[in-house]
Amino acid sequence: MAKSIVVVSGGLGVPSTSRMLGDRLGQAARGALAERAIDADVAVVELRDYAADIANNMVTGYASPRLAEMITQVTSADAVVVVGPVFTASISGLVKSFLDVLDPKALEGMPVLLAATGGSARHSLVLDYAMRPVLAYLRAAVVPTGVFASTEDWGGDTGGGALADRVERAGRELALAVEGAAPAGRGTGAMESLPFEQLLANIRPSS
Repeated sequence: MAKSIVVVSGGLGVPSTSRMLGDRLGQAARGALAERAIDADVAVVELRDYAADIANNMVTGYASPRLAEMITQVTSADAVVVVGPVFTASISGLVKSFLDVLDPKALEGMPVLLAATGGSARHSLVLDYAMRPVLAYLRAAVVPTGVFASTEDWGGDTGGGALADRVERAGRELALAVEGAAPAGRGTGAMESLPFEQLLANIRPSS
């Protein structure tokens, strides 16, 4: 049975650099899995098509049927690529709002690759200070390499170069995470966080 990779793109334009980057990352992971004789399907979710549904979910607490179907598609995948543009020195509100409406345990143990696009490489730290903490809170299994693409990357990249190298490396890491995922389901064997009071109760004084 083929593995499923879902690219969640927060791009607003048509076309958007976020979608372009997401497509390349998804295909890189698919190619890396093919090298390991593992078939994979790549699907893309454009968050701009669900912007009104996400906003309504934020204020009502209920997902529309089409949003619920999309969330199921994302959370039942074998791996997810989350990519979006940088606005006002952080990831776009559309991407953050989508993550906010997910059940806090929906991505637990899920292999996730983070990516972002922006006008300047100065925004590249958004991957680590804005995106990675959110996915860590959701207990996703985020791969080490995040990919940021600035305007300069697109202008100078024609299939090779630094951006292509980062895409290939991140795709391999995601493929390895998918290959190594526990077949019994995400979260199997994961460490469980205990309440602070229980941790204190388990402390035994040394003799």
